[in-house]
Amino acid sequence: MTILVTGAAGFLGTRLINALLTQPDAADAATRIIAADLTPSPITDSRVRSRTGNIVDRSFIDAIVEPDTAIVFHLAAVLSGQSEAEFDVGMRTNVDATRALLEACARLAQPPRIVFSSSIAVFGGPLPDVVPDDMALRPQSSYGTAKAIGELLIGDYSRRGWIDGVSCRLPTVAIRPGRPNSALSSFVSGIVREPLAGIEAVCPVPLDTKMWITSPDVVTQNLVHAAKLRTGDLNGQRSFTLPGLTVTPGDMLDSLERLAGPAVRARVRQEVDERMMRVVSTWPGAFDTRHARDAGFVADADIDTLIRAFMRESGY
Repeated sequence: MTILVTGAAGFLGTRLINALLTQPDAADAATRIIAADLTPSPITDSRVRSRTGNIVDRSFIDAIVEPDTAIVFHLAAVLSGQSEAEFDVGMRTNVDATRALLEACARLAQPPRIVFSSSIAVFGGPLPDVVPDDMALRPQSSYGTAKAIGELLIGDYSRRGWIDGVSCRLPTVAIRPGRPNSALSSFVSGIVREPLAGIEAVCPVPLDTKMWITSPDVVTQNLVHAAKLRTGDLNGQRSFTLPGLTVTPGDMLDSLERLAGPAVRARVRQEVDERMMRVVSTWPGAFDTRHARDAGFVADADIDTLIRAFMRESGY
């Protein structure tokens, strides 16, 4: 069995592959993971084959979708900040390349399971305080629009029997180690990560802004679970808003102070960025995730547990 992971060299892709390698069926000598990205995968394991190239190149897609591909985790994407700044680049990667990947998968002898990494940015406009899974998609950003298109394509290709797809709307993943990325939500990790490292950080949104977040460990667990779902039991509802926590930057800073002390919290200052706020304010902060929970997806316990896990993993 071959598993393909696009965006494999990134933070989430690397964690996902490491998790897949620990699954019971990964011990099968026939199991291979194709790790596709612009840069080589950092994982050194005989079961992992690193393939470097650009997902917008159809010849690269044809090369990485091998005849025995059974599962595809499609994580490759241009993130929200760059998608908003560079419309054509975002659409080529997030829409055109996704369609090309689905076409390559549709040519396989057996329809593969495709786990599509979507986003809560597919929602927008006037919304209830708690957003249900079946809410109409009204994205208010180019990134959200591309992800909504991807979800619709996953649903239609699955309806036709060409693939067996599941779309996972990821909450904001926090706390991410390393340097900030191009996601507009990057500050969510930064207001914890940087002060713990002794660096000042800026919160660009009001402290009472509601956000929907998940930890790296839990989102990885949920992506692995998505590959194992019995889709015949879903009644055509193939899109899931993954469980998360509703928190505000103020909640996160209160937790940071509890766990690391007031001096660490004091390294964060607030400077509202109106451009960023216009986009972030369209992202819902609370969801009814009964559909996902009924299907076996899980959530973090609380914000202290989430931040404590990052501190432990990072050595703080």
